[in-house]
Amino acid sequence: MYPFVRMFKELALTARATPLPITGTHVSHHRCWPWDIDLWRELNNGRTLTLYDLGRIPLAGRTGLSRVLLKQRWGLTMAGASVRYRKRIRTFAKFEMRSRLVGWDARFFYVEQSMWLGDECANQIIYRAAVTDRNGIVDTDRACAALGATDPSPTLPAWVQAWIDADATRPWPPAH
Repeated sequence: MYPFVRMFKELALTARATPLPITGTHVSHHRCWPWDIDLWRELNNGRTLTLYDLGRIPLAGRTGLSRVLLKQRWGLTMAGASVRYRKRIRTFAKFEMRSRLVGWDARFFYVEQSMWLGDECANQIIYRAAVTDRNGIVDTDRACAALGATDPSPTLPAWVQAWIDADATRPWPPAH
């Protein structure tokens, strides 16, 4: 089940938080509960993706994106992701989540998130996100203008650009 109670808690905590610039980092703290684990008593890989919502949605609120989406009647969708798992998050472990926008191109925003156990990164993900309206994808220039963000995108990290380039060679639809 979706962690609605946890999401409402995060939204309540960030409702009065200091606004962030579009490329600011939102930091939140969480715990791995028994309903988050798999047979090996660690955070389930699929649940990890769901829990990343607990950082990404408050990030959108703190940067002003949520208000723009509501005002413009736009949506936000995930259009791709690449995740790397490196350290287990065990039952009841506390972890820190860091969420930030690393940049954008003409169509997509690239959001990096990571979960940390102390000074060790447990996992990291890069999301390709799109703002949408009833006609499809909204250009990032238009979305940024609505946000009041006038600066160009920061240069995407080389590893993000390499992922974008590699993903562009992936056949779609996949063979069946």
